[in-house]
Amino acid sequence: MASVFEKGKMVTILSIDGGGIRGIIPGTILAFLEAKLQELDGPDARIADYFDVIAGTSTGGLVTSMLTAPDKNNRPLYAAKDLIHFYLEKAPHIFPQRNHLLSSIMNVFGQVMGPKYDGKYLRKLINELLGELTLKQTLTHVVIPAFDIKRLQPVIFTTLDAKRDELNNPRLADVCISTSAAPTILPGHEFQTKNSNGNNVRNFDMVDGGVAANNPTLAAITHVTKEVVTLGRKSEYLSIKPMETKKMLVLSLGTGAPKNDGKYSAAQCSKWGVLGWIYQGGSAPLVDIFSDASNDMVDYHISSIFQCSHCNQHYLRIQDDSLSSDVSSMDMATEDNLQKLLQVGENLLKKPLSRVNLESGMFEPIKGKGTNEDALVEFAKMLSEERKLRLCPEGGLVH
Repeated sequence: MASVFEKGKMVTILSIDGGGIRGIIPGTILAFLEAKLQELDGPDARIADYFDVIAGTSTGGLVTSMLTAPDKNNRPLYAAKDLIHFYLEKAPHIFPQRNHLLSSIMNVFGQVMGPKYDGKYLRKLINELLGELTLKQTLTHVVIPAFDIKRLQPVIFTTLDAKRDELNNPRLADVCISTSAAPTILPGHEFQTKNSNGNNVRNFDMVDGGVAANNPTLAAITHVTKEVVTLGRKSEYLSIKPMETKKMLVLSLGTGAPKNDGKYSAAQCSKWGVLGWIYQGGSAPLVDIFSDASNDMVDYHISSIFQCSHCNQHYLRIQDDSLSSDVSSMDMATEDNLQKLLQVGENLLKKPLSRVNLESGMFEPIKGKGTNEDALVEFAKMLSEERKLRLCPEGGLVH
């Protein structure tokens, strides 16, 4: 790998899954990574300085925007360490909790009568946070999936497309609201973009990007393999062939997944009607199936490519697949549960580095490779070295 890094021509990719309040988990991981980057490169280092592409779906899309939207000094709006405080403070207002009995009743009737939450606070919060910033203004390239319910097809919002076409340059706030509009949980989002003359309009009828790509890692990789990518802040370009893994450095962060305890079975689901698939004992089987299947298939595919290319060290997936009870919920935003999720993230750093078993689909520890924390320390070193190689004079060395 040294020969690649001597050239300083790796494309660096960060991907963050969807998962509602479980966004605290990757938030914890990113806070640790950014702290390590600051130890290497100084206190002003930010995640957006090191990744050419940051992808996020749903809550991951919101995190992506917070890390890449510019403030008045053209620096990232949020440091990674601020993400945890954001979730702890704002999540209870985004997902207000009712008492248990009332919540159970409303859950059942809510599936028929409308989304579980009206989304007004979330929309107000995002609009206040991002204002009139547009997609093309992000400090690095972003990839944020959503789904157009009217056209029944995915829409992948990207900085590059936004710079090319005014009609693909919506407000960043509209993108965040769109990718977060989880069916049955939050209402869909409708908006328009216009060109500067106002004579051409594009309509968007959007729901959560998790419908198409809850794990947006593959969407991000596809984006960089079909486009010419600008490296760093220099006018330097790199063209990558599809799945040319030796030129990619990918960090993919999950938001946790329920422990595979067999809570559903073929015998059970054979008796379900429409409501049974939507609501079952406090869970939404249809949502669970779609999100878990999307996450696992993406990781399985990418792991296969990197392992077959003997570039395992270029792809780091950090995920906890042992969540249970309330911590596996997308919207149980009680103070107690949010603190438990924070602890999940901190514990995940200490867990052994794991990789998906291509036969069983389960995450298994990698012998002799240390913890996720150890892997992130090494990843930070690679990111730092890559950035220094880009910034140094042509032919020079950074010590």
